[in-house]
Amino acid sequence: MKNFILTLGILFANIAFSQTHQITKHNGEQLDVNFIKAEKDMIYYSLNGSSEEHKISKYAVSKLTNKQTNQTQKISDKVIVDSKSDYKFVTVLSQDKTIGLKQVANFSGVSTNTKGEPPIANQNHTALRIKTQSASNGYPFVSIVEKADGKYEAVAYAY
Repeated sequence: MKNFILTLGILFANIAFSQTHQITKHNGEQLDVNFIKAEKDMIYYSLNGSSEEHKISKYAVSKLTNKQTNQTQKISDKVIVDSKSDYKFVTVLSQDKTIGLKQVANFSGVSTNTKGEPPIANQNHTALRIKTQSASNGYPFVSIVEKADGKYEAVAYAY
């Protein structure tokens, strides 16, 4: 009887600690995880046997599958940028929203500074120029860091 109860306890413990979800990334990689939550363009999860919380950008994730119910939830569409004219599809992300994406290029330059234009208009012109440059190279995501001396540094990301 003791062995039966012990075996039953181990069986339920394994079920409780097994991965309950599968994250499928746009690059084809699959992660078996314990899903925690999704908020602010991030997906939070933990790995098997760990209570440490990890996070990944929703832009890197294609779908989230519940392994117990086999229910699949679409997280984001894959963005394809083929030419300079696809600059509208390039997404500007903050640095913390790029987790899970691959850094592919760095470029820098001088920010747009048109006389008589408000600062927000100058930022928009600079962002448009960076998005166009990123699109011409086929990169769907970019992170922009403006510096105090009127220059910028941009980092392009892909799947």
